[in-house]
Amino acid sequence: MTKQNRKELIIGFLVGLLATFFGFFVYVEFVSPYGFDETIKIISEGDLYGKVLGLAALPNLFVFFVFLKKKQDLRARGVLLACFVVAFAILISQFL
Repeated sequence: MTKQNRKELIIGFLVGLLATFFGFFVYVEFVSPYGFDETIKIISEGDLYGKVLGLAALPNLFVFFVFLKKKQDLRARGVLLACFVVAFAILISQFL
């Protein structure tokens, strides 16, 4: 893998993580009927990290298809890699 290819993959990975963070923030701030602190407390007490992270990863779908439409396949691959990392984090959170 060349240095340029690795750079494109890393950019896609970071964009995928940012899209997940953005999805989490939008859910906590705008979708939840409670305040930010209360929602985080409810998520923590109810052990709902997996479900919320699953919803937060939905913007990755949009980013992935935008990269594919622009023919930026390596960046799309990075977003897919970020989705796998988030899925692995969800899996780990379910067993801990």
